[in-house]
Amino acid sequence: MPNKDGFDLDDLEGGFEGTSVSKDLEAVYDIPVQISAVLGKSTMQVAQLLKLGRGAVVELDRKVGEAIDIYVNNRLVARGEVVVVEDRLGVTMTEIIKSDRG
Repeated sequence: MPNKDGFDLDDLEGGFEGTSVSKDLEAVYDIPVQISAVLGKSTMQVAQLLKLGRGAVVELDRKVGEAIDIYVNNRLVARGEVVVVEDRLGVTMTEIIKSDRG
């Protein structure tokens, strides 16, 4: 049954492979993008920055557990949470930010 946007979600079962949608998207698969996960921000003077040493703590503008910002090509696209996968850090998206662009 079509959802509120007119798409039939049952048609997407099994992914996009073999559909005309995947053929249309193949042209963009190899385009590199820069992805940044921003834990928080801080402002300091250069003199303060130069005094930082190993083990220094920099206070960020976010609280523990607060969502982080996820940017693609310097554009905010989502918010998420930091997760640990085996011995590595990862990010899971919890909210997609809608674009103001038409």
